[in-house]
Amino acid sequence: MGAKGRTLRALAEGKDLAASEGAKGAEKKEKQGKIVRRTYIGGQAVIEGVMMKGRASLATAVRTESGEITVEAKRIKDASERNFLLRLPFVRGVVNLVTQLFMGVGGLMRSAEVFGDYAEPTKFDKWVAEKFKLNPMHILTTVSLVLGLALAVGLFVFLPNFLTGLIFEIPGTNDHPALLSLCEAAIMLVIFIGYLLSITLMKDIRRVFMYHGAEHKVISCYEHGLDLTVENARGMRTEHSRCGTTFIFFVVAVSIIVFALVNWMLQEIGWTRFDSVVNALVRLAVKLLFLPVVAGISYEILKLLARSDCLLFRVLRAPGMLMQKLTTKQPTDDMLEVSLTAFKTVLAMDADPDIPERKFEFNVPVKAARAKIKELAPDCDESDVDWVLAEVTGMKRSALAAAKSVTKEQFEAARAVALKMKDGAPLQYALGNTDFCGVRLSVCPSVLIPRPETEELAVMAAEELKKRGGGRVLDLCTGSGAIAVIAAGVEGTEVTATDISSAAADVARANALNAGVNVRVLVGDMFAPVKGEKFDLITVNPPYIPHADIAGLDKRVREFEPLSALDGGEDGLDFYRILASEAPSHLNVGGVLYAEFGIGQAEAVKELFSAFDVEIYKDMQGVDRMLRAAVKEEIGA
Repeated sequence: MGAKGRTLRALAEGKDLAASEGAKGAEKKEKQGKIVRRTYIGGQAVIEGVMMKGRASLATAVRTESGEITVEAKRIKDASERNFLLRLPFVRGVVNLVTQLFMGVGGLMRSAEVFGDYAEPTKFDKWVAEKFKLNPMHILTTVSLVLGLALAVGLFVFLPNFLTGLIFEIPGTNDHPALLSLCEAAIMLVIFIGYLLSITLMKDIRRVFMYHGAEHKVISCYEHGLDLTVENARGMRTEHSRCGTTFIFFVVAVSIIVFALVNWMLQEIGWTRFDSVVNALVRLAVKLLFLPVVAGISYEILKLLARSDCLLFRVLRAPGMLMQKLTTKQPTDDMLEVSLTAFKTVLAMDADPDIPERKFEFNVPVKAARAKIKELAPDCDESDVDWVLAEVTGMKRSALAAAKSVTKEQFEAARAVALKMKDGAPLQYALGNTDFCGVRLSVCPSVLIPRPETEELAVMAAEELKKRGGGRVLDLCTGSGAIAVIAAGVEGTEVTATDISSAAADVARANALNAGVNVRVLVGDMFAPVKGEKFDLITVNPPYIPHADIAGLDKRVREFEPLSALDGGEDGLDFYRILASEAPSHLNVGGVLYAEFGIGQAEAVKELFSAFDVEIYKDMQGVDRMLRAAVKEEIGA
């Protein structure tokens, strides 16, 4: 249901309009041997919860999708307390009505945000927040309130006024002011009841009406002097004398008298001597001016009749109480629990000014979190979703199956990651890191994302160094510095890394620093930065994708990873030719080169390194992938 309907329903389903005036505290008095308490606390049903308003605090309790109850509570100060004029009879009713409407719409929107509304802020929302330093929710609340009031005026003032005009245009009808007012009131009542019956057909609205009943039961439980428990509240009636639905009935009843006087006044001054359309517009405009009068009088009547349970007052309240059969339903025990939570929070905060305010704290079901990630990043697969959730929760991926919910903070973090993936960006870039041989490395679009095959190469190189007791290492095309960092972790090892990209070199330096290892990172093409230097071990994962194959790569690779780290020339072997030619002059006697190559390139690589003692190793998929090329003595010499 839209904001317009919510505002109308907020009037109909139960803002206790007399609640914020009433007594200045909860008073107790003896009556026929029973303790009866009058309370200043009133409430309103919201989406999957209840909002309660006291003298100095406002609390909204909502049951989240994960089944927990979360509460938002804040200190408030009525406008009437800031200006004595706003406390005057009749004036205070209008002030209280507007205040309750604004709080009610705000409460409905806040509860929707808690209960499963994980909508993204629009560009307009972000622009307003940044440009004007305003909370878009406050703007939306105000707009919703204005639209809701406009709809209410259209349905319950303009439409009855228009239909009444049509009826009394029939020849022979008596257009006495009292008859006009009675007809308008009857039409208004029929429209209101029809509206309630129609929205009750909606499942979500029926649940709101059940929470409305829960709100009334809890307040009645307190007023009857009973302990605030689910068992005691269950036995109370769903109707309450201070309900907004009863207020609506009083508005209809009072409008008969007030608008009869208005109609009579218009006739006496000659403002109804025009054609039917003009007459209708004149009556409408004047009645709109008198709406605050109707609201003020109705409020005072509601307030007065709520003070006593005498027979006369019960009779006068009866029609409004009967109308509440439409706006309240029997609640479940868990709904009563939510209402009790809101009521007790307000009761405690009003009694103790030191109790702090608090915001909603709620968990998001894992199912909802997964759905939101998939919605924002439709190209990601289930594995990517798992890794996002594992990242933001700190859980192992294997433990996610047993998880029921994530915190709101974790959900927001997952949403932020998903937004970075919405255009197809790889998971690792969205996270800003990847795991490599148990070390967390930072990655970004300036560097290639290290693959599992490269981990195998790094492990092989590290094992070689351990056998040698360390040594001088050169890592070419270092990128993120993945292989260099692992090699530098071997005792007795001195590592130099080079890359043609200065941005990649910065990433490599940062990763070495974060890993707590020492790596000398130089910028330059292949061996150029280490001219004249020799090493015991050279490692390299060079670009090896044939140029013609680049266009056929996966979108996430082709559009997001650096092409300079992928394109190996016409046949993908350009960098291996450089290695085979220049590596001997940079290797000590007995030195070894470890390199990764592409699928189907094993024979060509072996031929290029025919002057070396060559061994080819398969990866975990059984594919020829790694080269070990040892320098022959005559080459090294």
